[in-house]
Order: sequence, then structure tokens, then C-alpha cells
Amino acid sequence: MSPIAVDGPEFYIGTSTAYVALVRPEIDPTQPGVLIAAEQAGVSPEEFAGSGDTWALMFDVDGEGGGFELPGARDVEADDFAEQLQRSLAAAEPFTAEAGNFLRLEARPAGGDWVVTAHVTPPEGHEDDAPQTLELGALPAADLLADLEDFRRALA
Repeated sequence: MSPIAVDGPEFYIGTSTAYVALVRPEIDPTQPGVLIAAEQAGVSPEEFAGSGDTWALMFDVDGEGGGFELPGARDVEADDFAEQLQRSLAAAEPFTAEAGNFLRLEARPAGGDWVVTAHVTPPEGHEDDAPQTLELGALPAADLLADLEDFRRALA
């Protein structure tokens, strides 16, 4: 099967072994892989690709993770969260930043890095609604700021 490319705004914070990601996947329904998969699933390519307007939160620690959709979340809220993070990083003081009631980041400076802990709370009724605490480690400040700028540009 042909690979399916997924676009859309995304903000990953963490490392290859522990991360949290805020994403709004967009899939082009005209891709060959989508056409094949949709036919196999017995749905239209547009239905298979989805609307492209639903935000999701994904998380992982050492291969154990999960994720959930965030119905009703809007681009402006994601941008507000990114702006809050940018301001907090620029202040160079320990901070807590929240994205709704589903994600809270606690961070403190450590040299040129930020040590970040993520607190993830799945929505009520989610199959695994136990809150998760993820130690994301020491992350380079310059990389975080660049990733936030890219994320905000993708939202514009």
C-alpha cells in the first residue's frame, strides 16, 4: 500500500522516548494510499481522510502511550497556548502553562535547557481516563522556541 502523508499543524514537545504532541491532522483524500484504503474500508476517500479540523493530543513514554481527540478545540486556542509558552520561555523563570483541562506543562530553566513535566488528563468517558505524568526531560530552549514559531506559522 502507498504511504499516506499527513499534514496539518503539530507541536511536539519532548524527546524520542517521551513526548506530548498537540496535532490537527489533515489528509488529502486524493492521495493514492487514501484511495486504496478508502476502497478497502468501503467508504469515500473524503470520509476516510476526515474533516481535518479535529485537534488531538498524543503522548508516549518508552513506547507506552496513547492519545485522544479534542472535539471543539479551535486553532485560536492552540495559538493562545503556543503564545503563552513563548512568553513564559522568554521570561526565563519557572512556569506552568495550561491547554484547556487536558494538558498542563510545568517547566524550569536549567542552563540553556528547560526541564519539562507534562500532566495529561484525558476527557471523561475516554477508555483510559487515568491522568498521566510524563517527565519530558531537559529540552533545548532554542529548539522549543523554534518549534513554537513553526507551529504558530502553520496555524496562521
